[in-house]
Amino acid sequence: MSELVQGRVLRTTSGFVDVQTDTERLTCKVRGRLKKKDRRTDLVVLGDLVMVAPTGDGEGQVEEVLPRETRFSRVHPARGGGHREDVLIANLQQLAIVFAHGDPPFHPRMLDRFLVVAERNEVEPLVVINKVDQEDPVIRDALTTYADLGYPVFATSTEDGRGIDALRHAVAGHLVAFVGPSGVGKSSLLNALDPTLDREVAETSSHHSKGRHTTRVATLFPFAGGYLADTPGIRELGLWQIPRGELDQCFPEMRPFLGECGFRNCVHRTEPRCAVRAAVGDVIQAERYESYLRLLDPE
Repeated sequence: MSELVQGRVLRTTSGFVDVQTDTERLTCKVRGRLKKKDRRTDLVVLGDLVMVAPTGDGEGQVEEVLPRETRFSRVHPARGGGHREDVLIANLQQLAIVFAHGDPPFHPRMLDRFLVVAERNEVEPLVVINKVDQEDPVIRDALTTYADLGYPVFATSTEDGRGIDALRHAVAGHLVAFVGPSGVGKSSLLNALDPTLDREVAETSSHHSKGRHTTRVATLFPFAGGYLADTPGIRELGLWQIPRGELDQCFPEMRPFLGECGFRNCVHRTEPRCAVRAAVGDVIQAERYESYLRLLDPE
C-alpha cells in the first residue's frame, strides 16, 4: 500500500469522493471495511478530513476518516427505532446568514431561526446585511439587537464595495457556508468576495448538467484561504426543526437563566416562577422571546 496522505473531502457523489491533498485532487473510493461499520450517521461527508492512499492517475482510496470537530447535521427517526443523524457538512466553522436592506423584506424571525440552527450545531454565525446602498433605518436599528448579543454583524454592498473587505477578512481561512432567502444577493456577494468563484461554480454546474448556480451536488470551493460550502441542504436549513428540550440553549441571552426556573423541565411559556419569562423586557428582548415561542410551537 502507498503511503497515506491527509486530504479534505470536496465532493461526494455516485459512490466516490473527491479529496484535495496538499499536492493534488484525487477521486477516491471508500475502503470496504469502513463501509461495514454500523453507524447511525454518514460515513464520509463534505468537509471531512480523511487519510487516503493514492493509487495513481489521480485516484485513491479513503482508508480513514479523522474525528470531526463539528457536525452540521439534523436528526430524524431511523428505521427500526432510534434516530439517525444526517451530517451535511463536517468541520463547518462559520455560517454567514445573508439578508438585505429593502428588497426582499427583512424577516427578523427567519434570522432568529438561522441563528438557532447555527447555535445548536456549534458553528459561528455571521449576520450579513447586503444591499446597504438601499439602507433602511428601521433595519439598521433592529440589527443593534444582534450586535448587542455578540453576533458579528456586517453591512455590505456589491454596488460600492462597502463591507466587502471586512467580511472577506472575517471568513478568511475558514470553512464557511452562505445562507439566506432568495434575492438577497448571495451570488453577487460571493463573487465580490472572490471573483474566481463565479467561474468555478459555473464549471461544476455545467459538469452536472444542472444549470448555473443550481447544482444538486454538494461541493466545497477554495475560498478566501478556506472553503465555501455549496450544498442544497444548507440552503433549506430554515425549515429544520429544533428539539423542544434544546431550543432555549440556542438563545444566548436565555442561558444565564436556565436552571433558575421553578420547574426543572420549564419551557418558559406559561409555567409559574419562570426565570426566563421574568427577564423578558429587561435582559431578553420581547421580539426575541416571541421568536422563541414561535419556534417552540411552530404552526
